[in-house]
Amino acid sequence: MALIEWGTDLSVEVPAFDEQHKKLIDLLNQLHDAMLQRRGREVMGPLLDELLSYTNYHFAAEERAFDRFQYPECAKHMEEHRKLLATAQELKAKHDAGSLAITVEVMDFLKKWVAEHIRKCDKLYTAFFADKAVEG
Repeated sequence: MALIEWGTDLSVEVPAFDEQHKKLIDLLNQLHDAMLQRRGREVMGPLLDELLSYTNYHFAAEERAFDRFQYPECAKHMEEHRKLLATAQELKAKHDAGSLAITVEVMDFLKKWVAEHIRKCDKLYTAFFADKAVEG
């Protein structure tokens, strides 16, 4: 059972970024499914590794587009990226240290990410990139 279903409310109308966001949502849904099956601890390490790796990939893709097309909100958006990445790295460190509550923390972080970052922050660049050939 998916925690978050992809829909137009999550689309930023930039195909490459939508596909990357779908991957992030898939990671969230994998964790949610594992928690429902009581396998959260079992999948947390590999999931966090993949999340950090994919987050770096996705943020770099967005930031290349910001730079290439001179997105006016670039600095503010990149600061959001740094905060999100720092939180993800902190969660990974807690997991590596053996924190038992990490799966709930990660779920809260990922839900917030989707709800606030994609829907509010990323959606702000939809109109800006509408007539540009953005690559992932």
